[in-house]
Amino acid sequence: MICASLALTLISSVMSFTTKPVEAALYSAYVMGYFKETPNGSGNSPNLYLAVSKDGLNWTPLNQNNYVLKPTEGTGYLRDPFFLRKQDGTFVIVATDNWNSEYIHIWDSANLTDFTNERLVRMNTSGMHAWAPETFYDASKGQYAVIWSGNTDRNRIYVNYTKDFVNFTSPKVYFDPGFSVIDGHMEVNVNGYNYLYYKSEKDFKLYGTKSTSLESGSFNSNTYTSGYGPNISGSHIEAPIIMKSLTSNTWWLWGDSYNPVNAVFYAWQTNDLTSNSWTAIDRKDYNAPLNSKHATIAAITLTEYNNLIAKWGAPEWNRLKSYNYPDRYIRHANYTGRIDSAPFDPTSNMQWKIVPGLADSGGVSFQSVDNPSMYLRQSSYNVVLASKDNTTAFKNDATFYMTNGFADSSWTSFQSYTYPGYYIRHSNYVLKLSQITNSSSVTDKQDSTFKICY
Repeated sequence: MICASLALTLISSVMSFTTKPVEAALYSAYVMGYFKETPNGSGNSPNLYLAVSKDGLNWTPLNQNNYVLKPTEGTGYLRDPFFLRKQDGTFVIVATDNWNSEYIHIWDSANLTDFTNERLVRMNTSGMHAWAPETFYDASKGQYAVIWSGNTDRNRIYVNYTKDFVNFTSPKVYFDPGFSVIDGHMEVNVNGYNYLYYKSEKDFKLYGTKSTSLESGSFNSNTYTSGYGPNISGSHIEAPIIMKSLTSNTWWLWGDSYNPVNAVFYAWQTNDLTSNSWTAIDRKDYNAPLNSKHATIAAITLTEYNNLIAKWGAPEWNRLKSYNYPDRYIRHANYTGRIDSAPFDPTSNMQWKIVPGLADSGGVSFQSVDNPSMYLRQSSYNVVLASKDNTTAFKNDATFYMTNGFADSSWTSFQSYTYPGYYIRHSNYVLKLSQITNSSSVTDKQDSTFKICY
C-alpha cells in the first residue's frame, strides 16, 4: 500500500460522498488549469494558473495570468495539472512533481477558489518518474484510478487506485501498446465506450484508443485514429485533452506543442468521437491562455464561473490577434509596432492596456504593459512605441477609433484619429497606417483586421 504522509491520513475520514455530482445539464462554462513556459524559459512558472471560458475555445486568464497556487511539498514544482470533479461534486487536483519524481501533488477544492489538504503521494518505488497524472472514477471498482506516465526501458501508462486520494494501491501497467507512450487522457462511458488519448513517442503525434472496459490492458490493441499534430516539420505534439461542447454534439481535441516551439496549443474537432474524423480548427477561432502549457479542462456551472471571476479577476490587459495570420499578435520590438508569432520572449511585448483615447475618450489608446509610460502612436504613417509627452500631437497620434473589422465584422479595425480613413494594418509584419475602404482589396481588409483577446 502506498500512502501519503501520516499527517494527512485523517483526510479520508472527513470526506463525504453523500452529495450528488452536479448534473451535466447545469454546466454552462469551462475552467482550465495549466502551468507556464516560454521558448527561452524566461517566463517559466511551475505553478497552477487558471482561465475560464464560456465557449470552450476562447479563454480568459484569471489573476492577471499570475499563479493561484504554488506547491510547498516535494520539489516545489508543479507541472501537468489535472482537475476531476469527484462523486461528491468537489474537485481533486493532481499534478506532476517535476521531471524525475516518483511522487505527485494532490489538493482538494470545493470550487477551485480555494485549495486545501496539500499532500505528496508516492506513485511507485521503482525510481520511475510519475508524469502527467490524470484520474477518473471506475464505477465497477468503486474507486478512482490515477493514471500516469512512467518508464523503465520505455514509457508506459501506469495506474494506482484509491478511494480517498490518500491511500493508494501499488502501481501496475495500465496501457502498453508495445511502444513508448506518455500523457494518457481518459473520457469515460461515452455511449458505452471509454476513450484513451495519448502521445506516441514513435512519431510524436496524438492517437486515440477505445474500449468498452476500463480494465488494465483493455486499450492496448484498440487504437482507432490516425496520428494528429500540426503540419509542421519536426513537430512534437503532446498532452491531449478531449472535451465536449456544452451546446452541441461537437467534441474538441486540444494538443500542446513541444517542438518546434514550446507552449503552443492546436485544436481539432469532430461530431463523431467513435470515428477517425478530427478536423483542424482555424487558429482564428480559438485562443489559449498566454504561455499556457499542458492544460486540463473541466466543465463548471455559471455560479462557479462567476465565483472564479469574482475571486481572481479578469486581466486588465489584452492581446491583439491578426486576422490573416492568427498565430501572430501585435507587439513592440525595438520600438516598432509589428505582428509576430507567439509565443516569444518577453511575453509582455504583446500585452496592451486598451485605455480611453488620449485625444478623445470615445476612441482608444494602446498603453504598453511592460513600458507603461509608452503608447502606440503613428509617426509618418508608421506605428511605433513612444513615450507619452502630453503634447496635442502625441495625443492625436496615439488615439484610434474602433470599428467593425473590414474582413470580419465580429473582429475590429482601428482608424487613426489624426488621419481619418487611415487604419492600422500590417505589411511584411510591420504596422503602419493605410487608407482602407469597403472597396479595398481582400488582402488590405484582412491586414487591417484584429481580434481583441487575452
